Amino acid sequence: MDLARNLKIDSVSRLNPTPPYQVGPAQTVAEAVALMRDKKVGCLLVCRDNRVVGIFTERDLMRKVLAAGKPLTLPVADVMTPDPVQVHRKDPIGAVIRRMEEGGYRHLPVVDDAGRPVGVLSVKRIVHYLVEHYSPTVCNQPPDPAVVPHAAEGA
Repeated sequence: MDLARNLKIDSVSRLNPTPPYQVGPAQTVAEAVALMRDKKVGCLLVCRDNRVVGIFTERDLMRKVLAAGKPLTLPVADVMTPDPVQVHRKDPIGAVIRRMEEGGYRHLPVVDDAGRPVGVLSVKRIVHYLVEHYSPTVCNQPPDPAVVPHAAEGA
């Protein structure tokens, strides 16, 4: 498989983005955190009228709420990242990786042609995609690269 070619051809939908778990802007941070824990996700989309108006991530929780000593009763709208960069299901993976790298994003909302949220793309999904292309190289690395076996392993 040619990674450079596949990054231009394969679309975001190939990565099976996670479901777009959502909260409203008026919901509390505590409610958002409870949903994140329940769904075992690192972010939620903040939506109004089935449109993404923000994203609330673990990073937002740590930096804007906990580190700032703010109460969990705040509305999510006060601490979310507003107007996040969005990607479409049909966008090429290579372009999405560039957007994530340039903006320092770990999660991006995925929207359909009408702008409705259909998923969330995470760095984890990108890493799994890349591992598919380098599987033998990645899987054959020793757990600690500084430790080199003195004898051949296996039969």
